Amino acid sequence: MTAIPSWAEVARARWTNDGRSRPAFALAPGPGQESVWDYPRPPLIVSDPREVMVRWRGRVVARTRQALRVLETAHPPTFYLPLADTDRALLRAAAGRSYCEWKGRARYGSLVDGEQTLERIAWSYPAPLAGAEVLHDRVAFHARGLDCTVGGVAVQPQPGGFYGGWITPELVGPFKGAAGSEGW
Repeated sequence: MTAIPSWAEVARARWTNDGRSRPAFALAPGPGQESVWDYPRPPLIVSDPREVMVRWRGRVVARTRQALRVLETAHPPTFYLPLADTDRALLRAAAGRSYCEWKGRARYGSLVDGEQTLERIAWSYPAPLAGAEVLHDRVAFHARGLDCTVGGVAVQPQPGGFYGGWITPELVGPFKGAAGSEGW
């Protein structure tokens, strides 16, 4: 666990959408649906018993029934999978870093299989901030370029190229990541 640094406190304080009220442009959920606008800030981390599978080029990269979903206002959930349930022989460290005011410093990974590489498709938090400690020894994957399923249902990637949420049929948005959504 890492203490919460001052830069993270400053970043946390700027959010106005925190799941306590849904903005007028947000879609209302129907029966059996969840609005990403009802997710809180700071994010809620919950276990998900459904089978989560990540495949690349027909090969199983990860498969688990012990995923954690990070639920944050305006984002489709990000699924964090135990490293123990991941084919780590395919993962290679990748350049770059980013910082999340809720989770800490991210480490990136690429998938490599022979001559094929999928760059910066995975990330983890080796020293998560206080409140996100359960993400230690877990990895998340962008759905772009991969075949990802939750409970046997194919997921869609979150819009944009940065965030890694997975859109499943029970979710309603709109979802952060598209142009113009930076301040959500």
